[in-house]
Amino acid sequence: MRRLEGKTAIITGAAGGIGAATARLFVAEGANVVLTDLQESGASIAHELGSSAVFLTHDVSDKAAWAKVVETALSRFGRLNVLVNNAGFYNAKPMLESSPADLERSFQINALGAIYGMQAAIEALRASGAGSIINIASGVAIRHVAGTFPYSTSKWAVRGVSGCAAAELGRMGVRVNAIFPGLIQTAMLASNSQEVIDQQSSMVPLGRIGQPEEVAQVIAFFASDGASYVNGAEIIIDGGVML
Repeated sequence: MRRLEGKTAIITGAAGGIGAATARLFVAEGANVVLTDLQESGASIAHELGSSAVFLTHDVSDKAAWAKVVETALSRFGRLNVLVNNAGFYNAKPMLESSPADLERSFQINALGAIYGMQAAIEALRASGAGSIINIASGVAIRHVAGTFPYSTSKWAVRGVSGCAAAELGRMGVRVNAIFPGLIQTAMLASNSQEVIDQQSSMVPLGRIGQPEEVAQVIAFFASDGASYVNGAEIIIDGGVML
């Protein structure tokens, strides 16, 4: 049997990168998926995946909008087992150059978006009997990186949110785990200069940049019954940079 047979998942930030790779893997593993993103190109991913997928345009920082996402999962597929909070906003600036708008948008999407998603989904996840939440943080929430203040601090918040939620929601039968990707071949990474990318990738012991599909494999594990006693875990996927 496939690892996610019969499960239904919500995956945010699913129009590309890690989110799209996760959606494809989940469907291959037997799951139904609700893909959400602000980018309309997510609809083409859902079309590619067929009847097992549906796409919604969705701003994760809009608390009220989460109700429609959860309702879609329940009305379309009858249940909700997994929430993948993957949507993210990358804004790398030094602290002294970070405006209130920079900070607010980073925290609204990266941290509050994850919180709103968990709040909206918890009852449906509890009803499934074995819910799983996977929050995508970042390697910069493991090691301090200068010049990335809005992004880094908001991802440190995601790390804290995940641990606190694991302690509370675990008592309700819902597991919460966090993933910390390092250098992964995504549009977010490509927004940096080639010089920065080359410099950072030279520090990876495995000698290469990771692929979204490699992160998706770990997300699928957390979502599966194979991780039924894993709660509050943190997994770094960075090729060994943080060693």
